[in-house]
Amino acid sequence: MEKFDKQIEKATQMSPKTKKWIANGISVFGLIITAIITIWAYQEGLLTDTQKMANFIGQFGLWGTLIFILIQISQTVIPIIPGALTCVAGVVIYGYAWGLLWNYVGIVIGCAILFKLAKRYGKGFVRLLVSDKTYNKYIGWLDEGDRYERFFIFMMIFPVSPADFLCALAALTKMTFKRYMTIIILTKPFSIFVYSYGLTKLIEIVYNFFVH
Repeated sequence: MEKFDKQIEKATQMSPKTKKWIANGISVFGLIITAIITIWAYQEGLLTDTQKMANFIGQFGLWGTLIFILIQISQTVIPIIPGALTCVAGVVIYGYAWGLLWNYVGIVIGCAILFKLAKRYGKGFVRLLVSDKTYNKYIGWLDEGDRYERFFIFMMIFPVSPADFLCALAALTKMTFKRYMTIIILTKPFSIFVYSYGLTKLIEIVYNFFVH
């Protein structure tokens, strides 16, 4: 743990240019990995046949569900794979009911870990998560006192927002972990439902339009 602390401390002391280079590198790496996985999954029929996708994850038994939850936790803490993509995958693999549940479990745990990391390592860690432009756009809310909490609640419900970054930013306010988790637990179902159900339906409509 001490070694990890030193690595984080070293990372937070990097110059803005270096941080931007690393952030861009991570984004590009994430897109490449996502593209490779998407192409492979399409060729295997996993994106066009829900039964094949279910069978693929099903072969891992209970471990398959645990692996999926870990993926959701990871993409929340380290946003390499787009969260919307993993939410859709959850529905495709497990169906709407179980898919929504596993999406929710993974994301909530990830949000808890993200808050703890940001609380421990401060602004330097938070700046690693986003570009300087996004950071400067929202950092002013820290001076708004209790208004940030109302803003945070709204943005957690609103499906299109830099949710992971705002979760980390919340750790820099006076918001307690208990209050933070209460907001996450109560608001996340809505945005997860929109991503999971809405995007899945949109993909089905687009797919049917071009294929049929």
